[in-house]
Amino acid sequence: MKPLEGLTILDFSQFLAGPSAAMRLADLGAHVIKIERPKTGDICRQLYISNLKVEEDSTLFHSINRNKEGYSADLKNPDDLAKVKKLITQADALIENFRPGVMEKIGLGWETVREINPRIVYGSVTGYGRTGPWAGKPGQDLLAQSMSGLSWLSGDDGDGPVPMGLAVVDLSAGAHLVQGILACLLRRGTTGEGGRVEVSLLESILDLQFEVITTHLNDGGLSPARSAVQNGHAYVSAPYGIYPTADRHLALAMGSIPRLGELLDCPELLEFTDPKSWFDRRDEIKTVLRDHLRTRSTQDWLDILEPADIWCSDVFHWSELRETKGYQALDMEQTIRCPGGTEISTLRCPIRIDGEIYKSPKGAPSIGQHNEKIETHYEL
Repeated sequence: MKPLEGLTILDFSQFLAGPSAAMRLADLGAHVIKIERPKTGDICRQLYISNLKVEEDSTLFHSINRNKEGYSADLKNPDDLAKVKKLITQADALIENFRPGVMEKIGLGWETVREINPRIVYGSVTGYGRTGPWAGKPGQDLLAQSMSGLSWLSGDDGDGPVPMGLAVVDLSAGAHLVQGILACLLRRGTTGEGGRVEVSLLESILDLQFEVITTHLNDGGLSPARSAVQNGHAYVSAPYGIYPTADRHLALAMGSIPRLGELLDCPELLEFTDPKSWFDRRDEIKTVLRDHLRTRSTQDWLDILEPADIWCSDVFHWSELRETKGYQALDMEQTIRCPGGTEISTLRCPIRIDGEIYKSPKGAPSIGQHNEKIETHYEL
């Protein structure tokens, strides 16, 4: 039995942050009902991260909304709204990520929903919080990355701001929302009352940077200083970074510079005996490393460094990673089936409980696919 079996989650959210949270709750056993407007549904159905389409919807939509049931309702229609409110009386949690004030206009704001069902946990994702001068700004991943300072951590010194190549803000906020909802459900088990869980994109991506921002807050407010050579982390000394070799690349984490000099047969590194110099002369050290590592293959260097317990690794493309025994041992992939019968491959839930891996073949629903089933089960 999965830990959240028996719980019903209503997913009113769109795009990534809210739907990713609902998907994770579904992975853990909850019955998740995705509520969409008729005909058009979640805007994410047409939000493409490539030109690949599956059954007329984007692969992004399928990847973030698997394992849910679909219910269509026009929330401006009094009859549909009444059905949804009856559904709310039987739900354990609700997720929404509209701009502040939208759910209140619909008639499903927190105060109204709490009156309908005092035990419900009401989860909201906003861009920048419900109050303050930024409350009305569009909550979008790249914009939140840019405003949060994150883009000054990647790339090399002189590159300008560099965004991360995935929706790290949305996915962080979704993970935080899951944590808050589960905490509130646990509290409900003691008090019998639900509660309101709020996360914002900006707060989540700031939290993701808590280590480096803490340094900034306590070092006189200095801005992060990226290495000009193979930067891997603005606040970590040499050798931290990814280096080209004769045939591929090699990742090096923290380690002793003189020890590397011995192992790599690189006399120039032996003079850096003071650990302070590993940061103060970081670019100089990394330039020496970069030029030296180009002389041999990645595997040659791994054969020397790994037996010596140096933290290092190959640098894989996805296609290469999938061929490794290490990846295959994780059993990370699963096949899901879309409403029209199309099968697509995706990743499973990364959480194991009591050693069990959680997979489900249920794909993302079509708009209103399960209306009849849901209305019958919940007597709407």
